[in-house]
Amino acid sequence: MEHIIYEAAAEKIRALRHEVAKEFIAQDALVENALITLITGGHILVEGVPGLGKTLLVRCLARVIGGASARLQFTPDLMPSDITGSIMLDATPGKFITRRGPVFTNLFIADEINRAPAKTQAALFEAMQEYQVSLDGTSLPLPRPFMVLATENPFEHEGTYPLPDAQKDRFLMKLSASYPAMDEEIEMVERVIAKGLGGAELSVNAVNAVVTLEELTGIQELAASLRVDKAIIDYAVRLVSATRTSAAVQNGAGPRGSLALVRCARSRALIEGRDFVLPDDIKALAIPVLAHRLTLSTGSELEGLSEAAVIEMLVDKIEAPRI
Repeated sequence: MEHIIYEAAAEKIRALRHEVAKEFIAQDALVENALITLITGGHILVEGVPGLGKTLLVRCLARVIGGASARLQFTPDLMPSDITGSIMLDATPGKFITRRGPVFTNLFIADEINRAPAKTQAALFEAMQEYQVSLDGTSLPLPRPFMVLATENPFEHEGTYPLPDAQKDRFLMKLSASYPAMDEEIEMVERVIAKGLGGAELSVNAVNAVVTLEELTGIQELAASLRVDKAIIDYAVRLVSATRTSAAVQNGAGPRGSLALVRCARSRALIEGRDFVLPDDIKALAIPVLAHRLTLSTGSELEGLSEAAVIEMLVDKIEAPRI
């Protein structure tokens, strides 16, 4: 009976992916990991040049869950109150009113987050960690479910600020949006031309709601209750601990990395219709969950190693349990 419940949830998630694919072409790994993050109840950081469909993906996700989405373009002059809102004096009745910012939504797109200074980036800290916003000493809860999808340009681009380590650690995953293959790009252009659109509309009209917000919350709770063998937990912790002792790493991932790895592994198992986690779930998610939590040593940078390459080496080195 319990297996039927998990299989029903997996079927709902497959339906979500099918609807998103109606408008968002290719980048299957990006879509899957975005769904894993949504089911886990975390936030995602996507790096890539502009124009790769990151905003379209979030709009599709918001539509399939019947939720609301908001997008805010981060700029060097953006103020924290532009994100969270503020307390204002209404001159007519002579009373203070609360103006809620765009973060009060289900899926919040922080576009090009690393173009804003650290003070403004930090305005998201409380929302991402506590799922609330404090205005004038009053804590206002955010709608649930709530997810931040932040995009950033590569640091080589002019006018970017590096994200503080404390903020990067609050993102469940960091992913890279890549250019589509030629046949995928051809299909994308053909779809837009066939619909008579100019291409800038980012239409999501073909995407239908598959679950309600209440049903999504139920799926999240189901994933959180999925059993995890002690050997799997031990494996995840050993993998994260190895990042702290590796000569290639200056600062390794903290305990939040271990927790994030196991949480995401449960959601991946649920997507595949399983009520248990496998070592392969940990391996598949090690790079997107852990890479952004590392600071490479100077030697690694001189050798041209990336965080992802270091994680790959550790995955190959750390023995996985036989489950």
